[in-house]
Amino acid sequence: MSALAHNLRLVKQHINSQPTRSGQKRKVLAVVKANAYGHGAVPVARAFAKAGADWFGVTCTAEGAELRESGIRQPILVLTGFWAGEEQRLLELRLTPAITSCEQLRYLERTAARAKRSPRGPVGFHLKIDTGMNRLGIPPADLDRFARELADCPHLRLEGIFTHFASSEVFTTEQTEQQERLFAGALARLAEQGVPRGIVHMANSAAVAARPTTWADMVRPGAVLYGYHQFYDPPGRKAEVEVKLPLSPALAFRARVISLRDVAAGQGVGYNSRFVSRRPSRVAVIAAGYADGLLRGLGNRGRVILHGSFAPLVGIVSMDLAMVDVTGLEGVALGDVATIYGAEGQAEQYASDVACALGTVTSDVLCALGKRVPRFYLP
Repeated sequence: MSALAHNLRLVKQHINSQPTRSGQKRKVLAVVKANAYGHGAVPVARAFAKAGADWFGVTCTAEGAELRESGIRQPILVLTGFWAGEEQRLLELRLTPAITSCEQLRYLERTAARAKRSPRGPVGFHLKIDTGMNRLGIPPADLDRFARELADCPHLRLEGIFTHFASSEVFTTEQTEQQERLFAGALARLAEQGVPRGIVHMANSAAVAARPTTWADMVRPGAVLYGYHQFYDPPGRKAEVEVKLPLSPALAFRARVISLRDVAAGQGVGYNSRFVSRRPSRVAVIAAGYADGLLRGLGNRGRVILHGSFAPLVGIVSMDLAMVDVTGLEGVALGDVATIYGAEGQAEQYASDVACALGTVTSDVLCALGKRVPRFYLP
């Protein structure tokens, strides 16, 4: 938990190293979607709240409900909006929805009007503008329509405007700069229509770390809060941001050795005998498989740490178990702990290292951590 707090403090210091347009300190929206990137949404959100997170970001109403029911009181932004029929639940839970289409305004206004006697006043929302991600958000061409329809929604209040970058970690193209320009133009167009801007936010993790021009009024860090930088293009950029933001990975993923067996040369191990021993070998079975987050693609190519040394995963990773070649490792015994992500002695291997080896992103690896994996939260 100290690593989580450390990373959040670093982000807050980093983004406030330059003044804002208003002179106010920038806010941090801590993204805790997908079970806080596999770390556990409720304990992690509580840790971030204690460390000074201003907002929280979730994907859907259900994720927001989990935080509210656990006692989180900070504003919660539902980043992907809502489906028709969820409006009443949003209001009851005091969740702030993202509006990603003009049609959603009518749904939210209708529900807000029925609840107009609420002492909280107009229902707040954030507007998402699509500046090139081509996924969710109102395109700039529809902003005049949005302004007209918002004027007919007296029970709603625009509290913020945001966009999302498609490639903020890539410095070999100008896509992010193009998105910034489009977003600035959209804000100017809304201002011409008399629409208040509220909190403006753009920056995801890579932009938080490396693009100060995107910091605006609030930032939305995800992976950096958990201790991981993006894979930058060109790769040399990563070393630069690591100096500015020396993050601490918060998570270690470990499993015990539950079986040891001696395998003769020429014997197959695991499903389909995808590993065949070339010599007499000693194989340890660990109690973790792809249902737990030990990705199947690591079979015959991944490794774990045992007794401070790396040992290769052999054979296909199965749903509940994986095999490790411990031939030559002295003293491996039942009950020993294998480190899948984390550090032991001088050896370390984090989720980002595994993601790089698999050609994917760190978030993909973290979100694979299964629900049945017990999570222990240490100070």
